[in-house]
Amino acid sequence: MPPAAAAQPPDFAAAARFWLKLGFISFGGPAGQIAIMHREVVERRRWLAERDFTGALNFCMLLPGPEALQLAIYLGWRLHGFRGGLVAGLAFIGPAIALLLGLSWAYARFGHLPAATGLLLGLKAAVLALVLQALSRIGRRALGRPLHVALAIAAFVALEVLGVPFPLIVLAAAAIGLAAAWRAPRPAATTRPAPGAGAPLRVALAGLALWVVPLLAVALTLGPQSLWSRLYVFFTQAALVTFGGAYAVLGYVTQHLVQDLGWLTAEQSVAGLALAETTPGPLVIVLQFMGFMAGWNQPGALDPAVSAVVAAALASWATFLPSFVFIFLGAPYVERIARAPRISAALAAITAAVVGIIATLALLLARVVLVPDGWSGGVGWAALAIAVTVWWLLERTRLELHWILVAAALAGLAVQGLGWA
Repeated sequence: MPPAAAAQPPDFAAAARFWLKLGFISFGGPAGQIAIMHREVVERRRWLAERDFTGALNFCMLLPGPEALQLAIYLGWRLHGFRGGLVAGLAFIGPAIALLLGLSWAYARFGHLPAATGLLLGLKAAVLALVLQALSRIGRRALGRPLHVALAIAAFVALEVLGVPFPLIVLAAAAIGLAAAWRAPRPAATTRPAPGAGAPLRVALAGLALWVVPLLAVALTLGPQSLWSRLYVFFTQAALVTFGGAYAVLGYVTQHLVQDLGWLTAEQSVAGLALAETTPGPLVIVLQFMGFMAGWNQPGALDPAVSAVVAAALASWATFLPSFVFIFLGAPYVERIARAPRISAALAAITAAVVGIIATLALLLARVVLVPDGWSGGVGWAALAIAVTVWWLLERTRLELHWILVAAALAGLAVQGLGWA
């Protein structure tokens, strides 16, 4: 059984409706998606306390894979157990999977992207505002000590200037936090019962079975050395090293699929990232597109569309299954881990480092949205105006986020139509 829910828990149907809506509006990458969940789950609906949300986020940041998806799974589990976690996770990625599958087919079939420049202009500006808002709010909570301010600055410099891998930044921050709290007392015993000794084993075995069954099915029908079998194993490996978000793993995946294996072209890889940016859900969904194009380009004896859909399904399954397994294994222990002073100090240090990491994302988005052609091309004043307006709406009004996003997209479309972009 999951821990007790917050003071104002929703019923299962209300929570399921929220998770499904989240799946359709979760633009903005992990920072924006986490900001949406915090705004809705903690601030507006009060389904979970701030401390529980922060502890869960810190735990998810330690895991490989898309942290926003893992946070959604955990929050669903916290409210309604395993069924809540499954519904939250599947609803979070379901719309993105379906939408990108359709866009992938349109791209492969017709060879060009939809004309959505104006809509994207507005959405990207809104995403910039969301990320800056998340940076401000998390920074206010996480940077209360000089050590944490220093960690945030160091993380920013390490990632943006020195190119230090994200896992090393997380490990270094955790080590510094542990060292700072080395003499802290051990936590008092909690009264919350521990999960049964067999529960983690059952979760692990179920996860292993869910991974092995597709592999056996593909190997027996299409061959153990076929493209689809090899693709499934490769994307599983990629999922297990996806620290630092989608951008961190994209370089590794692109190099292997494009340069080493030649399963798709560099142009197709870039097109996939552009399409993934237009969909809700985790940006790592771009791996589904890359699987789709690998199957389309090398269908073997299958019809190209059938081959592509099978490859896309295998890529998605291999990419997202580990996140469910990791959360269901660790969720019962999140609260206990957060109660330990030393672990809490390490997680607080990680959160401070994450502020610096989000700052690098905000800087990247600001460059893309506000100076898309570089400083020589001038500032995109229309995009800046949309971003500032979205920030004001988020901070000063109680409008639902999806309406704000719709308004931003329409504003971008109008700007593009008037030639102001």
